[in-house]
Amino acid sequence: MQVELWTDGACSGNPGPGGWAAILVARGPDGAVVKRLELSGGDPDTTNNRMELQAVIEGLRALQRPASVNVHIDSSYVMDAITKRWFEGWIARGWRTAAKQPVRNRDLWEALLELLERHAVTWTKVRGHAGVDLNERCDELAVAACRAAR
Repeated sequence: MQVELWTDGACSGNPGPGGWAAILVARGPDGAVVKRLELSGGDPDTTNNRMELQAVIEGLRALQRPASVNVHIDSSYVMDAITKRWFEGWIARGWRTAAKQPVRNRDLWEALLELLERHAVTWTKVRGHAGVDLNERCDELAVAACRAAR
């Protein structure tokens, strides 16, 4: 079964109250939607990047067994760190950036990397606020979670 994971994060102020959202869509062999699940949550004191990471983490955590997952994401921060394998350098340098500064959000990066070992994940970049239905729905959910976190 193929799973689509749509994600988004939002923050009011940076740092400030934030929200994340993930939509999981499972499709059968014929491409028809078998199941759809919407998830969201918030934090009263966070950053946009943390919420973008949390969205992917929570979406992958919701999968009960290893799956083939296509993550649709509008965050270059998350996608580039994974697809360009920036995390390999961070780990090799003891979780430090090339500028020798501690990697921000290390706790979430470590959680995400552990989940990526469990699932076969591909990444699709989505342009945010461009009318892509499930990306727009994720944005609505993340903004609502952000408001609720205040």
